[in-house]
Amino acid sequence: MNINLKENWQKIRMHFSKSFAVNMHVSIASVDKDNQPTVTPIGSLFLNDNQTGFYFEKFASKLNVNSKTNKKICILAVNSSKLFWLKSLFKMSFSNYPAVKLYGELGIKREATEKEFRAFQRRIRQTKRLKGSQYLWQDMSMVREITFTKGEKINLGKMTKEL
Repeated sequence: MNINLKENWQKIRMHFSKSFAVNMHVSIASVDKDNQPTVTPIGSLFLNDNQTGFYFEKFASKLNVNSKTNKKICILAVNSSKLFWLKSLFKMSFSNYPAVKLYGELGIKREATEKEFRAFQRRIRQTKRLKGSQYLWQDMSMVREITFTKGEKINLGKMTKEL
């Protein structure tokens, strides 16, 4: 079921925020030059106020390569919170989106702005003292822009009918 991006952007952003809180990533699907699909987990996606976004492109090598022949992508964000799902199953309906797909097009790769870098630092602040944190997230300086063109809520029958 399509979602009007402009009217529902704040709800979509809230959904992505909740999804990151439990999953720490979203999945981005792209297609290679041979029309073979691939899915890449990304933990550094941010949605701006204007139906655009960006992610830090350090490990997403397939997205970078695929963008040279096909810039179209699809992002899936699932709220996998057990409490959210148990409450919804008990009430027999979801109060918010359980999952959202955003369709868009990859834009340019560029240096991150100071504001973008600070947003990323806030996201990883709880992991800063862990050994693997520096290994994974040092040198996060390049971002890839995304422009979104379409959104869809995941249809789970009667459970999502009211959304």
